[in-house]
Amino acid sequence: MATILKSNEREFLETPNKIDNYKVFTDVSRISKGVNPENLNFDLRQLNPGQYSAPYHFHRYAEELFMIISGSATLRTPNGLEVVSAGDLIFFEKGEKGAHQLYNHTGEVCTYLDIRTFIGYDVAGYPDSDKILIAPSMEVFKTDSQVNYFDGERNVKDKWDQLENK
Repeated sequence: MATILKSNEREFLETPNKIDNYKVFTDVSRISKGVNPENLNFDLRQLNPGQYSAPYHFHRYAEELFMIISGSATLRTPNGLEVVSAGDLIFFEKGEKGAHQLYNHTGEVCTYLDIRTFIGYDVAGYPDSDKILIAPSMEVFKTDSQVNYFDGERNVKDKWDQLENK
């Protein structure tokens, strides 16, 4: 079934739980119409002047595509900074090479379509703050606390003995 999201029915609301400098507004019309994509997620977003889209990050299991609908912003990638404007398409591959962040350096709102693949989960890396995020549970961890796979697993027989003696 096709669902049409009419431009005159858009309602942009501030994305919840954001902090200063990361105030992004997202069109909620797809949610109000019950559109819940399984593998191809998308959002229409407005980035106000002086705001960043999100912390600089990359996705390990998702590809992402932005289309700038109106306005302009500065895009940060591993290659540096570049201005993107209405009509531009920007593809972000999986992994560190696809790291990205938008900043609205102008005095006008920048509206962009954010399309991304979703296979049921993702892991996002944040190079500036050495974090990883596991989605959709939204658990965040510092990468410097990484441990060996068998850390804490050396006394497995003791655990089994405790279970058998209950």
